[in-house]
Amino acid sequence: MNRFALFATPVLALVLAGCSSTGTSQVVQAPVATQPVIAQPMVPSSAQTVQQARLTTSIANGFVDATALSLMSAKDSAEANSAQFYALQFGRPGAPRQWAGDKGSTGSVAVGPYVRVNNLDCRDFTHTVKIGGKDYVKKGTACREQTGNWNVVQGAA
Repeated sequence: MNRFALFATPVLALVLAGCSSTGTSQVVQAPVATQPVIAQPMVPSSAQTVQQARLTTSIANGFVDATALSLMSAKDSAEANSAQFYALQFGRPGAPRQWAGDKGSTGSVAVGPYVRVNNLDCRDFTHTVKIGGKDYVKKGTACREQTGNWNVVQGAA
């Protein structure tokens, strides 16, 4: 019986040590082949930062054709603002984000891939607004500032 006690005591101690809840266990996984990843934004953003940036990114700052902007209702502007922000922040390149406002006014925002410029995330965009059967198109480049706000840095007609 003494031999059993001499053998069992260290084994039992090792087993109990393995059950310890000190908390730093790691699982090692075999390496897995990975596919190339499309560049994602470099600036992590919390939900609060995203919400604040959504509220302060405005289509009036060069995201929409000036003539269309003057014809848009408050609801049109709100819908266009939301679509513009979410397309820039989360949109897939080439997948337009649609919006609809008052009295048949509609629009869409298409974005390009993220590009890193002067330590900022930038994207090309095309915002098309359709009011009264006429299309108004605005193309440009927007960059996300450190605050999370998107601003037009370069525009074309």
